[in-house]
Amino acid sequence: MTSLPLVFDAPKRALPPRHLADLDPADRRAAVAELGLPGFRADQVARHYFGRFTADVDAMTDLSPAAREALRPLLPALVTPVLEQSCDDGTTRKTLWKGHDGTRAESVLMGYPDRATVCVSSQAGCGMACPFCATGQGGLERNMSTGEIVEQVRQAAAAARDGALGTPARLSNVVFMGMGEPLANYKRVVAAVRRITSPAPDGLGISARGVTVSTVGLVPAIDKLAAEGLPVTLAVSLHTPDDELRDTLVPVNNRWKVDEVLDAARRYAMTTGRRVSIEYALIRDVNDHPWRADLLGKKLAQRIGKHRVHVNLIPLNPTPGSEWDASPRRVQDEFVRRVEAAGVACTVRDTRGREIAAACGQLAASQG
Repeated sequence: MTSLPLVFDAPKRALPPRHLADLDPADRRAAVAELGLPGFRADQVARHYFGRFTADVDAMTDLSPAAREALRPLLPALVTPVLEQSCDDGTTRKTLWKGHDGTRAESVLMGYPDRATVCVSSQAGCGMACPFCATGQGGLERNMSTGEIVEQVRQAAAAARDGALGTPARLSNVVFMGMGEPLANYKRVVAAVRRITSPAPDGLGISARGVTVSTVGLVPAIDKLAAEGLPVTLAVSLHTPDDELRDTLVPVNNRWKVDEVLDAARRYAMTTGRRVSIEYALIRDVNDHPWRADLLGKKLAQRIGKHRVHVNLIPLNPTPGSEWDASPRRVQDEFVRRVEAAGVACTVRDTRGREIAAACGQLAASQG
């Protein structure tokens, strides 16, 4: 199904310039001291950036003109919007970003009656080579920096506050389900999660329970994340319960098999107290068979525990050149019924953004 190689180590590229969002509180104070300013200036600029979503130094009028000029290097432009598209009556908004080196990535801001969610990219491209995913078929360009990830969230929070989704809203959820395998960019993603969840002025103040980190199943990194003390939701992109098919659908399965991934998910749930989400893109005549639904429910109940796991079914979204499509509704409904019969909760994801290639598996950072 795919001839692309797995890529765990991103190509070496020039790092983006150092940004305030790359730094923890102690490093921020040290950076401000290097600029010849007193330490309290670090808290002042952080309050503007994290608390008011402001990256424009000139708007920070409680700072003297000299201080503003001195602090300017800490707030370089990391990701610049190139193209913005919206659909779903304005409640889904996709942004194509350009990095300092011309690298492209995308994020998607979505508004719901009870929340606003941003889906962010952790890498430009992806090295996991899943054949049904446009991002995975595009290959991996480079890792994104902590600052570049946080900037996607900050700009989304500002846009939601300013009514970009139709009415002013507070950004409440961040999902690492955009471009890239988050746990392959582990250090920067964890640092970004800390910036996102720390209260202002140290971070954006979004509840850790509103943050989801997805993975195709990098077992050692799952265990490492469990030990971080961050009660974020883990989402495992499983897509089939059997190794024979998963070896081709999710090539990383050739390194860590289904049972190993599910055992790691159980350890994560036990350590964090958080229910694990199992992502399953339902593909017509590929992974939607009744026996696979039965096996999925059985394995999840046995390996993770009925009350520690939830299945999130995703009707396959179309991608250029793919011959695969979503399962018929009756097949989808029967799949849900069989998983639930095993005592495991199962819901179908509300698909958003298909018309603008903003749905799950469609992000390719193209201009079209």
